[in-house]
Amino acid sequence: MAIAKALPLATVPSPFLARRRRQLLLAVPVFALLALLPLLVRDVYLQNVLVLTLMYAALSQSWNILGGYCGQISLGHALYFGIGAYTTSVLFVNFGILPWGGMLAGGVLAVLVALLLGYPCFKLRGHYFSIATIVIAEIGLLLVHNWDYVGAAMGIQWPFGPDSWATLQFARDKVPYFHLALGLFAITWLVTWVIEGSRWGFWWRAVKDDTEAAQSLGVEVFRSKMAAAAVSAFFTAVGGAFYAAFVSYIDPESVMSFRFSLLFALPAVLGGIGTLWGPAVGAAVLIPLTEITRSYLGGNGSGLDLVIYGVLIMLVALARPEGLLSLLPRPRAAGEGGR
Repeated sequence: MAIAKALPLATVPSPFLARRRRQLLLAVPVFALLALLPLLVRDVYLQNVLVLTLMYAALSQSWNILGGYCGQISLGHALYFGIGAYTTSVLFVNFGILPWGGMLAGGVLAVLVALLLGYPCFKLRGHYFSIATIVIAEIGLLLVHNWDYVGAAMGIQWPFGPDSWATLQFARDKVPYFHLALGLFAITWLVTWVIEGSRWGFWWRAVKDDTEAAQSLGVEVFRSKMAAAAVSAFFTAVGGAFYAAFVSYIDPESVMSFRFSLLFALPAVLGGIGTLWGPAVGAAVLIPLTEITRSYLGGNGSGLDLVIYGVLIMLVALARPEGLLSLLPRPRAAGEGGR
């Protein structure tokens, strides 16, 4: 009998349900306060940092679905990010299809690719799986580098037009991009919250904790991994589409390099892997630190910004291997999932 059938709603521990209600009630004022930030932050550069922070919070939450909840540590999510960015850009520039349609098309294409790659890759375990994802993403990067139809190494430049929500182009105002990034993060958070308390959430955590034990209890391990990969790839591709609209120019290195795969994983690892708020907390620390230190310390070529960035990661890894959320008191409740 499947573990999901063995855990009907009536048998789910009430502390678990109470914790989920608290999470949802907490999210409402948090997102409301975030929506008011542009009223307090008028500087364009700081608004740009806020947009990137929310974008990476959403992308890290997307990665967290596969890497945090299901325990499949992917270091190749830049492939899905690039699929979303290139699909949206090609459809808009070459065919005049609005970015909203490109986002959906890129997300669906990323799902198909994730399912296609998942069939052989999920037969691997541990570091072998992680290495395979890196190799596949690098192959994708090389293919795009030499694919003339998508601009090859030269990339794709979006045409300049008037400010419009239809084309997601805002030349002088960062606030619309801020709200778009906030909306993306809110949707990925809500989807993760829903899944966490569903059959798939229980399955994923069981697979992460002990694959053999989960399988012996009736969990469909391979199907669970494929589902996690599909959801994770979809939202990562949507994030790539948003980024393409935000910067209005993409090339292989700017959307598919290995550093993006790391930037998707690190906020979740820093904040708390397999938790609801871990990716957001990690992004709130890492992304402003990265952008500000790069602006003030990286320009002289000393690499001091990278040193500070690396030292922070090491300190947190040594002091709080469970992430920054472990600093907060955790209620003792049966059936706990993420924070």
